[in-house]
Amino acid sequence: MKMIDEIFMDRPYFQAWRIRESLKRAGKQVTRKRVRRLMKLMGIEAVYRKPRTSKANPEHKVFPYLLKGLKIERPNQVFAADITYIPMAKGFVYLVAVIDWNSRYILSWRLSNSLETGFCKEALEDALAQATPEIFNTDQGSQFTSDDFVKPVLAPVLK
Repeated sequence: MKMIDEIFMDRPYFQAWRIRESLKRAGKQVTRKRVRRLMKLMGIEAVYRKPRTSKANPEHKVFPYLLKGLKIERPNQVFAADITYIPMAKGFVYLVAVIDWNSRYILSWRLSNSLETGFCKEALEDALAQATPEIFNTDQGSQFTSDDFVKPVLAPVLK
């Protein structure tokens, strides 16, 4: 643990596998799994930039979770959208996808280099042009609770 701490203090961006390689070069036989466990025990983890794709805006409306106990058994019953990130050499590219939960068919997707709502709204509009779901499920991230995103989702309900 002392050696792990010394390596980590010198290079805080090293993950368990790189620390294991450093220990191996120093003549210590240890597995990555053991290094990871010891790092967790010591309360240390590699320092690197992590995206926050699901940060909620406190001014936006919070919607209830409608899927608990629901059996999804037909197309267009539930659509879902989520954002993930793809690490690149210099930063991230964000990917939003809208899928039909029953068929797992990707209805639409978009890439963006920022987390602004626009690319999510475009993916939503493309998906809604194909079909209207009974339920549209997302997390409570600010992109999905913004008025620009919510209005097209609620439009069939408000008619």
